[in-house]
Amino acid sequence: MERPSPHPPGPAAGASADPPTPLVIPVVEERASVTKRRVETGRVRIVKKVSTRRETLEADGWDETLDIERVPIGQPVDGPVAARQEGDTLVIPVLEERLVIEKRLFLKEELRVTKRRTPRPRTQETLLRREEISVERLPPVAEDDPTQA
Repeated sequence: MERPSPHPPGPAAGASADPPTPLVIPVVEERASVTKRRVETGRVRIVKKVSTRRETLEADGWDETLDIERVPIGQPVDGPVAARQEGDTLVIPVLEERLVIEKRLFLKEELRVTKRRTPRPRTQETLLRREEISVERLPPVAEDDPTQA
């Protein structure tokens, strides 16, 4: 087996030669790139439970009653009389026509309507709901295990 010559073939020694060809040396560079991929490190199971409880609530309320007082007046008036407010009392005139020698309008009576408010606590039962959450950590699913998919 022949060994190749360490010298490139070219003109013999002493002969006129073309200029030597430049030697090309490749320059190599490595580069790194960063990519991301999702890797499962575990799982969680969340359970929500709604519970109810009975509770009695108390609130302040008001009972309103009306007191009606009839006040006789018996005096003539020139025309209709409008209702009026006197503090907490609503005064409603009651009119009637009386036959005298001439017909006149008399204020027969007034109704005095007074509103009274008395506090009375009220009790009412109601159902209140409440949600409770529990979180359970689970191991990750292996990518090559089809039984845990």
